[in-house]
Amino acid sequence: MNKNTYETVKLTKGEMHVYDFGAVRLHAYQTYDPIDDEVFLVEKAGQVVVLESPCFHDNIAELTAYLRDRKLEPAGMLAAYHGAGAAFLPGVPKYATQSAVDYSAQGGGKALIDGFAAAFGAAFDPSIHRADHILADGPVTIGGIRFVIHPTAEAFDVEIPEINAVYTHMLGHDCHSIVAGAGHADAMIAQLEGYIARGYDLILTSHYTPEDQKDARTKIDYLKELKVLAAASADRDSFKAAVGEKYPQYSGENYLDMTAGFFFP
Repeated sequence: MNKNTYETVKLTKGEMHVYDFGAVRLHAYQTYDPIDDEVFLVEKAGQVVVLESPCFHDNIAELTAYLRDRKLEPAGMLAAYHGAGAAFLPGVPKYATQSAVDYSAQGGGKALIDGFAAAFGAAFDPSIHRADHILADGPVTIGGIRFVIHPTAEAFDVEIPEINAVYTHMLGHDCHSIVAGAGHADAMIAQLEGYIARGYDLILTSHYTPEDQKDARTKIDYLKELKVLAAASADRDSFKAAVGEKYPQYSGENYLDMTAGFFFP
């Protein structure tokens, strides 16, 4: 599947890109919210499994209406790296690993949620989805769709074999990402090299449109360069300046700020 082969559905705030795999369709929702969230709906036989949750109230209302208007029945939601937005689909079963529960309840995810709530006020829904089902490493079938769960230190990644895709938190071949130091960069590189080796057609992330193997290779080069620039920099400001000079067209300046804080605490 080519990452640019989709039907576009314009919504009031966001935009939906619909990929048709035959028996399965993927709805990729660009929220256009202040933190560029992306939410995915995997559809089969009239049911959908939701990957992640919108966390701004206007997006919650918009995606709820999209499901209703197209008569798509949510069979469950996988709540991984984005635990906020519990006003979305309150009666639908939620699935998460224990690592994801901990991440949103008291870990790094909770710190981000608190920060977003302070920054965006009433527009943001800080309430956290409750996990009805705790997932283990390995396969699980929801709504007639087989997923393969891979727990991570923060939450979990998801393979979707029927569409030869994998979901993870961040990629973004032309934007900055949150990189928590050199060790984290190495882990991300190993993860992306694994995706390339397994031959996925699409890599889905919660802050970018679907990407492909070429994008993964571009990100690997970026992560390697980050380590080089950090080693050559004296402090946070000089590191940010060097990265900005190397990648002047990259978006996600707020993520670069966070990365600089990790490399130079």
